[in-house]
Amino acid sequence: MHPLVLHSLPPAPIDSSFPPTPKPYSTLSPLPHNSFATIIREVKTAKLHGFAASASPSTPKTKTQKQDDDYHTTLKALNSKGRFPRKSLGQHYMLNGSINEQLVGAADVKEGDVVLEIGPGTGSLTNVLVTVGATVLAIEKVLQEDFTRCHIRSHMSLIMEGRSFVESQRAKVVANIPFNTSTDVVKQLLPMGDMFSEVVLLLQEEAALRLVDPSLRSSEYRPINIFVNFYSDPEYKFKVPRTNFFPQPKVDAAVVAFRLKQALDYPRVSSTKSFFSMVNSAFNGKRKMLRKTLQHICPPTEIEAALSEVGFQTTSRPEELALEDFVKLHNLISKP
Repeated sequence: MHPLVLHSLPPAPIDSSFPPTPKPYSTLSPLPHNSFATIIREVKTAKLHGFAASASPSTPKTKTQKQDDDYHTTLKALNSKGRFPRKSLGQHYMLNGSINEQLVGAADVKEGDVVLEIGPGTGSLTNVLVTVGATVLAIEKVLQEDFTRCHIRSHMSLIMEGRSFVESQRAKVVANIPFNTSTDVVKQLLPMGDMFSEVVLLLQEEAALRLVDPSLRSSEYRPINIFVNFYSDPEYKFKVPRTNFFPQPKVDAAVVAFRLKQALDYPRVSSTKSFFSMVNSAFNGKRKMLRKTLQHICPPTEIEAALSEVGFQTTSRPEELALEDFVKLHNLISKP
């Protein structure tokens, strides 16, 4: 099947606000082969031959033999495509086919599911997804500026249209993404609970732990933790040692599953835009008291009164408040 190509848009600054500001959708049309573009491809029926190693049923292989096969097959696939891992982009290719199988299993992908894959690389994960019977929409390029402007919703809608899904059925995301794009990918996908039921990502382990199990009153507690729990229920699945990647990174990885909430399940706030603006402001002065960092919203005396009503001291700092506390505080001090 010929790839669908999305016109590249002019470079734009990355939106660091929570949630990301929606951008207009583009239309699908062919581009010249050498044009810079974000490539979308839909894989429906056949395996991607030559991309993923698999042992023959008649000649079972040992774990060591299979790992050797995965390693050499990955190198062969990269060489055939003229690709080289770029350290500046945090690119590390999976060498272990069984990890891809576990990744697909973590998302509970079944026959008939529609799956978005980000950064298919050599196609080894795509191969596993297609083998279980999924329809895969793969975003080829995942440079930070490309991903944030590739209008996922419009392309997923094209795939979903005309399919005999029950009303409640949604697509899934399964991906091994470059380590340095994880926050932007999470910010883009988690608010799309109307379209995706599950987002399963292979991330740098430190980032995975920080997203899933933040500790109050610690330096690791940030606005992204509020964002993640507002839009999803995250779960740490399993660790992936660094020896499973080429080139081998300096850190281990881990798989995280984000079960996305739908709009009716979001915490009740008058405006998500003003809520996340307040959260970002609260953390701008990490060790400063909330009555100072939020005084542009309302007078410090009103903030102190609101904190007391929520059950906190008037000298409280942002790292002391959980998601539900920020929601209560916002609803007390935000102006209609």
